[in-house]
Amino acid sequence: MERSQVLDAMSQLKLYGMKAAYDEIITTAVKRQHEPQQIVGDLLNAEISEKQARSIKYQMTIAKLPLAKEVDEFSFEETPVNETLVRDLAAGEFLEQQRNVVLIGGTGTGKSHLAVSIARACIRRGKRGRFFNVVDLVNKLDAEARADRQGRTADLLCRLDFLILDELGYLPFAHGHRRRARRSHGTELRL
Repeated sequence: MERSQVLDAMSQLKLYGMKAAYDEIITTAVKRQHEPQQIVGDLLNAEISEKQARSIKYQMTIAKLPLAKEVDEFSFEETPVNETLVRDLAAGEFLEQQRNVVLIGGTGTGKSHLAVSIARACIRRGKRGRFFNVVDLVNKLDAEARADRQGRTADLLCRLDFLILDELGYLPFAHGHRRRARRSHGTELRL
């Protein structure tokens, strides 16, 4: 089979990772006299890597994160933020334990930055999540109820591994609701 036929077949089969890596893998295989199993294995690994990268990119898009921030971009100096705790949260173990994380602090303290960066790290580990401004989420749920389409957003939320609720302080709560919200089990990080 000629190179162009191989690449066409890979395109038809949607093996884009293999196609992108084909020339490099074949060139290396010829130089180093790799066995056929090694060549096939290298092509399969290239495909797996490409599919994982595409999945992460897709999950980042549907998470609707408002910014592209990373933990390493946060300036921990001159803040009371526990860097070790933030890095532990970015590992995502709290999701396996089904724990909540509540970031508390004033305006401009980095709550959104840290929430987004923790979310991005969790998505890279294969988790699915979604960012909502609380007022926007409440309006969306209200619009669904008025259109007699309740449950659509709730169904989406049930399929996620995590949910970021930002700007919670701007939503008025009845006194009893605020008390119940504080009883959730999880990690509290004060900023």
